[in-house]
Amino acid sequence: CPFCQNAPILQSGYYYFSCHYYQKYGILLISASFQNKGSYFDAVGNGDILLHHPFESFSPVIDFLSQAAKDPNVVAIKQTLYRTDNNSELVKHLIEAARNGKEVTVVIELRARFEEAKNLKLADLLQEAGAVVVYGVVGYKTHAKMMLIIRQEKNTLKRYIHLSSGNYHTTNAKQYTDFSFFSCNDELSEDVHKLFNELTGMGKVLKLKKMFHAPFTLKTGLIDAIEREIKHAQEGKTAQILIKVNNITEQGIIQALYRASQAGVKTELLVRSICCLKPGIQGVSENIRVRSIVGRFLEHSRVFYFHNDGQSELFCSSADLMERNLLSRIEACFPICDKKLAARIKKEAFSLYLSDNQQSWQLQQDGSYKKNASSGQISCAQQTLLDTLTN
Repeated sequence: CPFCQNAPILQSGYYYFSCHYYQKYGILLISASFQNKGSYFDAVGNGDILLHHPFESFSPVIDFLSQAAKDPNVVAIKQTLYRTDNNSELVKHLIEAARNGKEVTVVIELRARFEEAKNLKLADLLQEAGAVVVYGVVGYKTHAKMMLIIRQEKNTLKRYIHLSSGNYHTTNAKQYTDFSFFSCNDELSEDVHKLFNELTGMGKVLKLKKMFHAPFTLKTGLIDAIEREIKHAQEGKTAQILIKVNNITEQGIIQALYRASQAGVKTELLVRSICCLKPGIQGVSENIRVRSIVGRFLEHSRVFYFHNDGQSELFCSSADLMERNLLSRIEACFPICDKKLAARIKKEAFSLYLSDNQQSWQLQQDGSYKKNASSGQISCAQQTLLDTLTN
């Protein structure tokens, strides 16, 4: 425990701290995936790791960077910062890494709303420590959430990455639902490296192997996946689209979803806030259902699922389906290739929420919302996640 230095307790596959500090400051259970190896590099090297905040602790993200800052084999760290804490532990570890002689590059978004003054101060602190601070691409906000760690291992350089749907902000990580993803997959980490080269002005726009990124391929990639589901439906095959975002306003995506509905593609949308798509209109969107969950935690994760004739694809992203995200920001959308992790996200992001009858509201044709009435067994997605991931 960073407060009392007590060791964690293992229970039901998770490590947790029992001291009153953690009881006071929130849900901070640490996945056993990070505790059964000698280092976080060993843990991630053993396979991709997924965390679901705030039901699982954000501290492994901080601890991963802390280990990297101290590890003599780490040669470089690259990080994006959009929103973070006033006294960010992440920034302290980046400063420590720079002072330890590592090549530290931080992409800071100075125009993050309400964060301008804070981010300017962070930039000064990092530059004073010797880190390279860049401000992204002119005319585009850097909204992608990425961390890249390059480590010397057995005469080769190995890349470790962290990608997320949410910010590097420990307070928000206790209040917002988001997915964190750790990997050392060669193709994914190469894609992240290319993205950092774009952001730091060290290379032209390069084709990525696994990821979509805005403003270049994300919108077209999603529309292509929707069109593929349309084709499957027209051929009489099972077709399904599941999307969870904060907002849907982008016309091209909405029109593609209307076409999918008209082709018979069953589409479930979980949209926390603004939704310009109208569901349930005969001949237009009768195969689309839109729900919003309003509960203890703010729903913030962005997930896209496509059935793909049984060869399903699932992506997590930093982007909402808005014109600003898809066309005017640098955003990252990454696939979950591990089938077990993809199945877990499908359950925790969709199945539980689509059966919620306690905190869910359904969008009507006229734009109003109607609360889903409880019928039969009570189902509350956030409470179920609290019970299963933190108990």
